[in-house]
Formats: sequence, C-alpha cells, structure tokens
Amino acid sequence: MQQARLSDLEIAEEMADAARAAILPFFRQTNLETDNKLAGGFDPVTVADRAAEEAMRAVLAEHRPQDGIFGEEFGQTTGTSGRVWVLDPIDGTRGFISGTPTWGVLIALSCEAGPILGVIDQPYIGERFVGGTGYAFVKGPMGRTQLGTRDTRALDQAIVFTTFPEVGTEAEGEGFRAVSQHAKLTRYGMDCYAYALLAAGQIDLVVEAGLNAYDIQAPIAVIEAAGGIVTDWQGKPAHEGGRALAAATPELHAAALEILKQY
Repeated sequence: MQQARLSDLEIAEEMADAARAAILPFFRQTNLETDNKLAGGFDPVTVADRAAEEAMRAVLAEHRPQDGIFGEEFGQTTGTSGRVWVLDPIDGTRGFISGTPTWGVLIALSCEAGPILGVIDQPYIGERFVGGTGYAFVKGPMGRTQLGTRDTRALDQAIVFTTFPEVGTEAEGEGFRAVSQHAKLTRYGMDCYAYALLAAGQIDLVVEAGLNAYDIQAPIAVIEAAGGIVTDWQGKPAHEGGRALAAATPELHAAALEILKQY
C-alpha cells in the first residue's frame, strides 16, 4: 500500500523534531567543541549545528527530493520543483554555547516570491511557532494557541528588540538607536526568539541588520501569518537578508520605517 504524501506543514514539523533530537544532547555540555567560521571575528559553529542540518536534510531526501535546499552549514542543493527549504539549524549559536534558551531552529519553505511557510522551534523550552497560509500557532508547555501580533500603534508605546547592541555597521547602529530612543522599552540578545515573541503578541518591533536569508525567512513567514509586517529598512522585501524591520502593526511599521529610511 502506498504511503500517503505528507503535507508541507507535516514535513516541516518532522524536520523540527529531527533537529531537536540531534541538538539537545549537546546543549549545556561544558566540553562542547566550537569552531570559528569568521576570520578576525567570532562566528561559532558546533557539532550540534551540523548534526541538526544533516537530520533535516535526511527528512527532505526522503519526502521532498525534488525541492531545493539552502542551509547555513552545507550550502545550496539544487532542486527541480522551484521551491526551496531554507534552514538555519541553530540560529543563535552564541546563545547556544552560552547555555541560554534564546536560540532556535529555523525552517522556511520558499518560492520565488519569498517564504510561504515558517517554523521557529526552541527545543529546550519545547516551544514551536508555526506560520503559513491560513494558520499561525504556537505549541509548547501550555498547549497549542493561535498566534497574533499586538495592536500597538504608537512608537512611544512599543517594545523593541535587537540581537546585538552594535546592530551592524556604525550607521546601522545609529539607525537602530534612533528608533530605540522613541520606544518604551529596548531589549537585546534574543536571536530568533525575538521574532517569535513578536508573532506571539509579546513585543512590537524587531530591528536588525547583517542578516542572511536563512536568518530571516522563517521569521517572515511566522510573523506575517500572525498579522505582522516584515520588510527591509526601505520598505522592500527582506527575504534575501540584509536589514530587517519586523512590526506588529502597519502604523508602527510606518513610524519606525520613517526613521530607518534615513540610514
């Protein structure tokens, strides 16, 4: 009897499960080996990053061999379907090696126009944020609930996040600070979990720069499915990476964009 074809959502969740199983044995291990991918800086990668991407690729090889893959650790694999799975096995490896639960597994399914399905998975906490056409939900210790962004419209009432205080270049850092000084509260260091919190209605803005496609495509799909907006700092699509502005409402997005456009 022929096995039923799994849906894209089922495939994404199977990949997230596989990545969890590959990563968790390495989390908070004091003797974890770390390699540096960045000459003159620090861009860590661990055996857990590689094992997780290999596990996700194995799921795709079984169920979607015709689709392309773009992963942080093992690059691009060409497909024939016109669709690409964009994978970041551990977004926030610096947080991972520090023992903080702010890192996550990012999975996106993209077509030429951008991401159409996204997963932000935090294996240690056991939370999974999912967004696609017609659905936006989180599953975790408190069960399953719908995602939805907050209704904050004024910048002076907003909670804004970014990962690094320096943000990107000096000019990009100035742009972030120009937004931040108008906000109610600014927080740092949350990696992909900040985007999940925006989709869950806990915060209002995420402003970042220097991103790769695999850093932002899953968050775009999740946030847009939850009712938010993600663009670059000029209001254009952000799915190729670079600068990103994620906002809970159109009004808040417009207010932050007006500032960031100057940078």
